[in-house]
Amino acid sequence: MQELRFVLDAMVAACISAVAIVVMRRFAIVLGLVDHPDQRKQHLGDVPLVGGLAIFVGMLAGVACYGAFHGFEGTLLETAAVLALLGALDDRFGLSVRDRLLIQTIAILTVIATTGVYIHTLGYIFGHEVELGWFGVPMTVTAVIGLVNAFNMMDGIDGLAGCLTLVSIGAIILFAFPTPLHGIITLLALLAAATLPYLAVNLGLMGGKIFLGDAGSTLIGYLLAWSLIRLSQMPQTHLSPVDVLWCVALPVFDTLAVMYRRMRGGRSPFNPDRGHIHHILLDAGFGPRATLIALVILAIGLASVGAIVSSVAHSAGANLTAFCLILGVYMAAVMRARQRQEVRRQGGLSPQRGANAKINSPGAGRQSIPSDLAPRGGRGGAGGSENEAFRSPERSNRR
Repeated sequence: MQELRFVLDAMVAACISAVAIVVMRRFAIVLGLVDHPDQRKQHLGDVPLVGGLAIFVGMLAGVACYGAFHGFEGTLLETAAVLALLGALDDRFGLSVRDRLLIQTIAILTVIATTGVYIHTLGYIFGHEVELGWFGVPMTVTAVIGLVNAFNMMDGIDGLAGCLTLVSIGAIILFAFPTPLHGIITLLALLAAATLPYLAVNLGLMGGKIFLGDAGSTLIGYLLAWSLIRLSQMPQTHLSPVDVLWCVALPVFDTLAVMYRRMRGGRSPFNPDRGHIHHILLDAGFGPRATLIALVILAIGLASVGAIVSSVAHSAGANLTAFCLILGVYMAAVMRARQRQEVRRQGGLSPQRGANAKINSPGAGRQSIPSDLAPRGGRGGAGGSENEAFRSPERSNRR
């Protein structure tokens, strides 16, 4: 009976999310929630930034049908509503980094102060329990804001952030099984159901295209981060603090790799560039859809590896070691691929190569068209810059 009721609530969340997309898309221009193409964002025409708001509305409808959430889940929804509004305001007006970080930190501290939930232990690692004490509070703030930023960064091609959301939710349910179907698990399932209509529209399967926007990427990262913290700190669940890393492995891997590469090059780790994994695949010749499929498979593969290691090793220390080893391999592979692309790009722009290309080109006698005036193709990643929590004042892509 409980399963049937949950299915009905999920259907309500999906249906209301679809209706919200149709309604909000009509008012997007009036509200100023549209993304305009420019040199960095190579999509066609103005695209509504209402995907995240529609997802939140749909999820709230499912919550209302399920019944009132109290305690931690209720506080989480209230603060999530504030951050969704914050994201919408950022989509419209472009808020400063300081203002966004301040409000996000206040929201996180509100949850901690109201519910008492935060990262107080990292579990038993190599036979010793790592208790954090009050150091867990700043670590919780850093973890939540970090995952919000990670999903913002991954929101670079159509469908990627939404698909990774579904993969992460599936991984959480897998690791936490057989946690009862209530509380935070139900909330995540309703989030997944509300995300499906957005994915269908964003991928062009139905209706006119919309993007997730800051409201959506912030909402998703915030809810996933707190869900992982809540479940990993509850003794009655099977999700350990180390298992948490596998549930969001790809966004975490990509964020750490990009930040390390930027700092190694003497630049700010929050300075946008085309160094994310989806940019690398696109520059390697993959199409947007092929890149999406490859990254979803990679995300599922990483979560599956984590599940296997967790079930075989039965040791948080071995699990953490495996995660760090795969992270190292990922960073080395991505940085090597990025370096090769940079070398090829610089070689293609050298004077000798440029002269040879002009001589051999059939259209060498024609006047060249500046790249900023050339016709632009679909939005699928040619220019995709990330939508980071610490991004530069330059406006970023919103998928």
